Amino acid sequence: MGIQRFTVESSADEVAAALAADGVAIVERAVPESVIDAVLTEMEPHIEATPTGIDDFMGHNTRRTGSLLTRSTASHDLVMHPLVIGVCDRVLGERASTYQLHLTQVIDVGPGSPKQMLHRDQWAWDFYPFPVGFEVEVSTIWAGVDFSVENGATRVIPGSHRWDPERKGADDETVSAEMPKGSVVLYTGSLIHGAGTNDSDARRTGINIDYCLGWLRQEENQYLSCPPEQARDLPVELAKLAGYSRAAIALGYYGDTLDPLEAVHPGTTTGPSF
Repeated sequence: MGIQRFTVESSADEVAAALAADGVAIVERAVPESVIDAVLTEMEPHIEATPTGIDDFMGHNTRRTGSLLTRSTASHDLVMHPLVIGVCDRVLGERASTYQLHLTQVIDVGPGSPKQMLHRDQWAWDFYPFPVGFEVEVSTIWAGVDFSVENGATRVIPGSHRWDPERKGADDETVSAEMPKGSVVLYTGSLIHGAGTNDSDARRTGINIDYCLGWLRQEENQYLSCPPEQARDLPVELAKLAGYSRAAIALGYYGDTLDPLEAVHPGTTTGPSF
């Protein structure tokens, strides 16, 4: 089974339907290369200062650099991309009244890096066995360079989001998410996937931005990565997506049942209530 491919003119319904059927989809050239260049230029000093991983899973020659909301204004165009948000509305919006930004990260995979262990992103929640078909996360990886088999494009197993939680994938079942720079691969948190081997002589850079249901804990602590004094500079909708909003019925309030958005954008909510 291959990966269904779309363009930026495709509808969110089409892409969401592909995620429902296969657990994965690619939108080719979803943003101009200049947007990717702007993000990576802003992130470059932070990437250079990031140590490589400490184990095989994190990658001994891989750097993972977060806090994109505060370090890269250009990244906001990726986080709030209309087609991606539309897909999240359809995939996650059916399961909860709110969803949120789960993590932001530049993943910079060095030459010679071996393939990563196959895994499901939703294992982050203590390996909880969510029911098959109950999607709690939409993950995205934006191509910072052309993704190819040679440089370790993300390997995915289409359809594995419908497998029994105990079933493990095999390398010969994977398909490489090859795509040109500026493209994005979207996949559910239940999909089995992993980085490929980088057999090239260059670094393979991707931008990982994930979204999850509003009643789950975020993998990247946005309130430390983007504290209130910096969240005040974010547009209202982006601040809400980062977690500065009430989730579900009453989750996340502060003080006298105030919506957390009041802490960064006063006057934009209706006041104390559930």
